[in-house]
Amino acid sequence: MLLTHTVGLGYDVADPDLMKWHKAVGRTVTNLDATLDGFTTPLKFTPGEGWYYGTAVDWAGQALERITGKRLGAYLSENIFAPCGMRDTGFWPKKLPHVAERTAAWQHRGGDGSSLAPGPGTRNVAEDAIDSGGAGLWTTAQDYGAFLQALLSGALVSKETLGEMAMPQLDEKQAKMLKEIADLWGSLAVEFSSDMELNHSLAGCVNMSDAPGKRKKGSLQWSGMCNSHWWMDHETGVAGALIVQSVPHGDPVVSRLYDELEKAVYRELLGQ
Repeated sequence: MLLTHTVGLGYDVADPDLMKWHKAVGRTVTNLDATLDGFTTPLKFTPGEGWYYGTAVDWAGQALERITGKRLGAYLSENIFAPCGMRDTGFWPKKLPHVAERTAAWQHRGGDGSSLAPGPGTRNVAEDAIDSGGAGLWTTAQDYGAFLQALLSGALVSKETLGEMAMPQLDEKQAKMLKEIADLWGSLAVEFSSDMELNHSLAGCVNMSDAPGKRKKGSLQWSGMCNSHWWMDHETGVAGALIVQSVPHGDPVVSRLYDELEKAVYRELLGQ
């Protein structure tokens, strides 16, 4: 339920009901603080009864820490980042000296729809914060591409395991809620037409039919708040990542660029 976002957890700062509760109880932290207190909120529904995007993956990361006895960043470094050669990836840029000076500031899209201007980020993460599995990782397109390639090639997991990771997990009611939220927010699946049926697997969102000129049915995808995107089409063996640092989420300029990138990849590699 944690990996499929069916446990009932939300992001407080993005949910009016949770923010009403936040104010009513006199809470001083939010999920943006990346602390256990900040991630502790009431459930939106009984676990398994729906779909809602929130802090579930952060709690999955905390569960992994309890199981392994290691911080999430250390475990991922040993088992994923180092084996994949991902030298520029981690939860704390300041602990990666060769990365710090290349860390991009947040860019805010102007009212004219085209200009960008540097501005403050929305997260206030202290040094004693946890490794946020849902929203704390810093990376580059090259590193994330290496990760996707390792998944497709079988270097990290077997073909059978990858198939299990990509298997749709939502029932009809849950999938309906995912689609409704995607349509309402307008930013969870910008690469698809409005009639695309969606589901969710253990590893990301799944398109339930082919996207013309792009990925095949059953591909995986997700995006981040600053408009970074990735997809993995395990049927054709094609994957891609676009890493940017701009807000707001769902920025139309980045969405168009991502669409053009994916179409170009399939056109050049597969002649679609």
